Amino acid sequence: MQQLIDGYARFRSNIFPQQSGLYEQLAKGQQPQALFICCSDSRVVPEVVMQCEPGTLFPCRSVGNLVPPSTEISSGIAATIEYAIRVLRIPDVIVCGHSDCGAMKGILESEKIEALPAVRSYLQHAGPSSKWLTHLLKGATSLSFEQKLRLLTEANVIAQLQNLRAHPAVDEALKNSTVQIHGWVYDIGTGGIQQFDQEQGSFRALLAEEQTSAIKPQDRKKIA
Repeated sequence: MQQLIDGYARFRSNIFPQQSGLYEQLAKGQQPQALFICCSDSRVVPEVVMQCEPGTLFPCRSVGNLVPPSTEISSGIAATIEYAIRVLRIPDVIVCGHSDCGAMKGILESEKIEALPAVRSYLQHAGPSSKWLTHLLKGATSLSFEQKLRLLTEANVIAQLQNLRAHPAVDEALKNSTVQIHGWVYDIGTGGIQQFDQEQGSFRALLAEEQTSAIKPQDRKKIA
């Protein structure tokens, strides 16, 4: 706790005075650029990864970056999405999964969360596709656990994009071309982000220069 109090003290004495103009402006309202739906994991800090000032992102955290149906209102996710789209008119929504996700591990190894009934119940929002893929992956003995976890993490992001589209506010905004939705996977160890390419049906590096660097030397000759 003392670490947090010390951090607040530094904020009050150093950070806030330097950005007092920004906070004065934010005190009058907000205009976030993106709704960022990510996991509750403490290692995933969108504002740090995106290098954003306060007020740029409208963060929404949930276990496993899950997007429950709009009818599920107890978690507050549906209300956050509705407010972001209909009130704040946010133009972009990002669903961001991440490496080493405890929620995805819980889906792959359900026996390890038997003592966590609330977590087990919430993970049902991962949907039928996650159950199908989990059963399929358990039989894939040639894949390592890390490879299975990566596949499930990516599949979950795609599934949550589908759930997101079904929310009335998002569906309406998509039809009116006033919002775009994006699926990302963040790698904690490397700091890299992969984005889902809907046309190609695959994940690729978010940055163009990282896409190029990912090409194998023998493939560069073919491109050239």
